[in-house]
Amino acid sequence: MATTVGVEEEYLLVDAATGLPAAREDKVRVTAGLQPFVTAGEVQSELLQAQVEAATPVCAELGEVGGHLLRLRHALAGAAEAHGCRLVASGTPPSHQETPPVTDSARYRAMQQQAPQLVAEQLVCGMHVHVAVPSRRMGVEVLNRIRVWLPTLTAMSANSPLWKGHDTGFASWRTVIFDRWPVSGIPPHFADVEDYDLRVQRLLSTRVISDTGQLYWQARLSERYPTVEIRCMDVQLRASDAVMLAGLVRALVETSMWEAAAGVRVTRCAPEMIRTAMWQAARHGLSGDLIDAQGHRRRAEDVVGRLLDHVNSALKAAGDLREVTAVVHRLLREGTGADQQRRALRTGGLDAVNDLLAFTDVGGSPEKRPTVFPPAKGDAPLQTFGGATA
Repeated sequence: MATTVGVEEEYLLVDAATGLPAAREDKVRVTAGLQPFVTAGEVQSELLQAQVEAATPVCAELGEVGGHLLRLRHALAGAAEAHGCRLVASGTPPSHQETPPVTDSARYRAMQQQAPQLVAEQLVCGMHVHVAVPSRRMGVEVLNRIRVWLPTLTAMSANSPLWKGHDTGFASWRTVIFDRWPVSGIPPHFADVEDYDLRVQRLLSTRVISDTGQLYWQARLSERYPTVEIRCMDVQLRASDAVMLAGLVRALVETSMWEAAAGVRVTRCAPEMIRTAMWQAARHGLSGDLIDAQGHRRRAEDVVGRLLDHVNSALKAAGDLREVTAVVHRLLREGTGADQQRRALRTGGLDAVNDLLAFTDVGGSPEKRPTVFPPAKGDAPLQTFGGATA
């Protein structure tokens, strides 16, 4: 049986008429929670009041992941419509003017006081994947082995090219914004779990970060669940792309655990090289060259192919090979969410972008949405450490 997996998605709320961020999270969250097919804890608050998060239950199969994501997306989309706004699955809002208010919690108020401008520009939405590991020691082994693949996942998931009404030139502007926090970016290599814990305690002792929730590495150990949490990806336009990425992440984790057990040597990459690889991924997505796990510049499709080869056995063992590779091939053919947003911007301006975002898996007219979903089931939903930036 494959390792269990869970997905968290962050969404934007935008006004139905203007397309600008709408601070209605509390109303939307409450309305969504009243629906019979949404369970307590699956819909959560975020840092800013124009954001909301959904968390799937723990899943054994990718089909479960997809079913839960569609269920939660449509529940939130219906609740948003009831309050005059739309749910948008984009890493950044296509346009905005004023920053929405911070959600009223002690933790978020403290963050705003500490870094007001960073919080003001934190109107970004990601996708987090939790994969179960048998121990924290194995979790550190996984972190050390997947870190070289995080830029590839970032490139494949790029879906945040626009900011304040213009093209930033980056496929994932969210990645650039999130990299400005004190503890962020690709995690360092750790000697072992004791080294991980010691370095985290040293960071906490500085009081620059208040808790482990502010370890904004793009992959980290979860402090609440027996999982590793991969956080480098933008939220996806289509739920099928999110499912594909969840399958790739799980396969990466399972491949890493197999390698650790077999004594396979960890692929090391110099800090400056891996940082360059991440910048290149955020800049171009899949529309330019990438830096591969060995530090070589290659065509994006070749790097993606190397990732598929790396996790091929794990995908086969989980029964996910056909589904994941089919969606990857579609992604290479049609482009990322960033590519789709840019095409819409070129052909019809911001109105076309808003139309694109309205008619993805989270939007569209109500009569086109499913009305019956499988019941929520499984273990308690995976939750972040307090919201959007946790």
